[in-house]
Amino acid sequence: MPTADSRPPGGRGPSPPDPPVTGVLLMTYGSAANAVEIPAYLRSVRGGKDPDPELVAEFQRRYRLIGWSPLVRITLAQGAALQRLLDAGHYRVEVGMLHSQPRIDEAVARLAVAGARRLVGIVLSPQWSPVIMSGYRRALEAAAGRLSPDAEVILAGPWHETPAFLDALAEKVEQALSRLGPEAPVLFTAHSLPKAVVDRDPGYLDQIAETIDGVVERTGLDRGRWQFAYQSAGHSPEEWLKPDLKDLLPGIRAAGHRAVLVVPVQFLADHLEILYDIDIAAREEAEEAGLAFHRIELMNTSPAFIRALADVALERERSSQPAG
Repeated sequence: MPTADSRPPGGRGPSPPDPPVTGVLLMTYGSAANAVEIPAYLRSVRGGKDPDPELVAEFQRRYRLIGWSPLVRITLAQGAALQRLLDAGHYRVEVGMLHSQPRIDEAVARLAVAGARRLVGIVLSPQWSPVIMSGYRRALEAAAGRLSPDAEVILAGPWHETPAFLDALAEKVEQALSRLGPEAPVLFTAHSLPKAVVDRDPGYLDQIAETIDGVVERTGLDRGRWQFAYQSAGHSPEEWLKPDLKDLLPGIRAAGHRAVLVVPVQFLADHLEILYDIDIAAREEAEEAGLAFHRIELMNTSPAFIRALADVALERERSSQPAG
């Protein structure tokens, strides 16, 4: 029989065990931080094959123009901001890249050390395609062996209609339009892809349209005021999705407009496809067409966006747990 001295302070029974740690893994493509790292980065993207020297030279030219890619630094900052928002006693946030450091397997290893028994993987692209983004699933499943045998691994999938995300994107659009005026035309953009790839998963384009619809509804944009185009087509001979951004600029000027606002609906941090493809190449094309060029500020670490990431993590975790 226990004595008074053996009872916990206050006479209460033993404290309940701490809840198991849930790991939240933010994943993105990765990038070369500078021109020197480009050959190794492109080699990873191409599955270990050496990239064409001309492609390396072109990427290095672009990096010299933008200075460097802040993608990894910004993604790490997004992870740190999300960690501050989530309950530190229950959640551990890590960041992993598909084609550069820090790698996905290294991030999962850190979550294993932290005692994670459930892992929610979130690809930092709101629209999801099991075909286009299969590399994330493979990397996550390969790394999951570092966790305990009974660990649960959840891949978030599409979150393009998460209300907090649409609110955050609409907020960026409204901020930009408040500076440009109520009549400025809007060009929503998404990364172009080979048509043959999208033919295998046409629902991916539906998700892009649904994201745009959500933003249009929140901002009250008239249908005649906005258009959609692709950007950042790749360096390969197959057919890529069109219209390209540059194809629509002359028509906007011909309609009497003097400025245009570009709204990328997939990209969540500044990186090469924004700092070069939009801020340099698209700007030059707009100015050649006689248009003043503007784009929205990207999400980066905006509080509204970090809250959206928290909603995605919490909702996916709740939906994975059995009822009752």
